Amino acid sequence: MAVSLFTNNFLFIGDLLEDLLKKRLTATARLKDTLKPAKKTCALMLRDEHGVLEPHTDLLSVALAVIGFMVFAALMSQTYLGYEDRSFALENYETASLIAENLADDPVLGAESSGLLSAASLDTLSGPNGANERAKIFAAFSGNYQFLVEVRTGDGQWHWQIKPDNVEIDAFADDLEKVAASVPVVIELNPAESIPGILTVVIYKTKWN
Repeated sequence: MAVSLFTNNFLFIGDLLEDLLKKRLTATARLKDTLKPAKKTCALMLRDEHGVLEPHTDLLSVALAVIGFMVFAALMSQTYLGYEDRSFALENYETASLIAENLADDPVLGAESSGLLSAASLDTLSGPNGANERAKIFAAFSGNYQFLVEVRTGDGQWHWQIKPDNVEIDAFADDLEKVAASVPVVIELNPAESIPGILTVVIYKTKWN
């Protein structure tokens, strides 16, 4: 959009400058036709030349000012669009971080050992039998945010994804704007083995945010 605005502005400015140059050439031609050989008349016509050219000089100055304004407007448009692209992430990163921290301490995801996530609980929450538990997790947070939860082990061998059930099928499409925040966790694979991992909350942009 900014490129189109910039192009249209320069087409307008080009037409304006062309018109100004034609007017200046016409004024100069008329001036030459009216010049007389007499010294006194030449002196008078030189004074008249300033009178003819000065208004066109003013118009040229205005045109240059318009060019500067149009360039400034185009740059401001690009800056605004860039800000719009970043504003969602800036506004929602802190929210994603808070949700991630809360979920890391949520008993629904936890193991019997304090401070650990349970691989068994994650299996249930990410599977077809975890609808009730998933509903409890997402109901605890404002309906103004559409997000999913990912948990993975540090070695990448285990990965769980928890999504709400009451959303449209394309609510988490890859091409949607989103922001993510992660917190470190420890995942209990079984009573004898626990490994480090990452819990990530991904908030997706919707029509209401």
